[in-house]
Amino acid sequence: MDKASIWNTLVLAGCYLVLFALGELLYRVFKVKAEITRKIIHVGTGLLALLFPVLLDSHWLVLILCSTFALILIGSLRFGWLPSIHAIDRKSVGSLAYPVAVYGCYLAFQFNGYDYTYYYLPILVLAICDPLAALAGKRWPIGQYTLLGARKTLLGSTMFFVSALVLVSLYLSYMTSAYVLWQAVMSIALLATLAEAASKDGYDNISIPLSVVVGLLFSKYLWI
Repeated sequence: MDKASIWNTLVLAGCYLVLFALGELLYRVFKVKAEITRKIIHVGTGLLALLFPVLLDSHWLVLILCSTFALILIGSLRFGWLPSIHAIDRKSVGSLAYPVAVYGCYLAFQFNGYDYTYYYLPILVLAICDPLAALAGKRWPIGQYTLLGARKTLLGSTMFFVSALVLVSLYLSYMTSAYVLWQAVMSIALLATLAEAASKDGYDNISIPLSVVVGLLFSKYLWI
């Protein structure tokens, strides 16, 4: 690892601290609900994580960064800090699972020949489609159902599938040189939707990116 990557790690750490501070400002001063500030931080975390493959040249730096913030989040749960993330009326390990997912995606990126698709697409689906589905499902809880103990809504799952379908289609069409078949797009979007629907207590932060990686591998060997 070079000095530039180490410096970039410190800069990224500072950006994450600023993001957490913004969430606290919105929650404490502007009285924004924790469900909203949590989603804002969720999206911001994902967008910042998109810089990892560009700015960090070693998975060890990613591990250090993710582990540090996992420890901060564990400590904040223990001592009642960061209510902008934790002050929700349900059990969730999502904030702790997020760093695990980011590091896992970085490993997938490295193990697949430094193909950015294996990092960017899982992170984008997690950062964008998951919050959209959650907000839509809470705002309009239409068609409630339970899958493997996870309570979801048909509207939320539909929102996730449609947004994932659009996102995967656009990414594979414009960010890769491969000819994109509808089977590949559909299989990735469907796997991610099923992973989200069957996950509860925040574990979808791991199952969603994992399903996208599996979908990419499945599509690579069958259709792409």
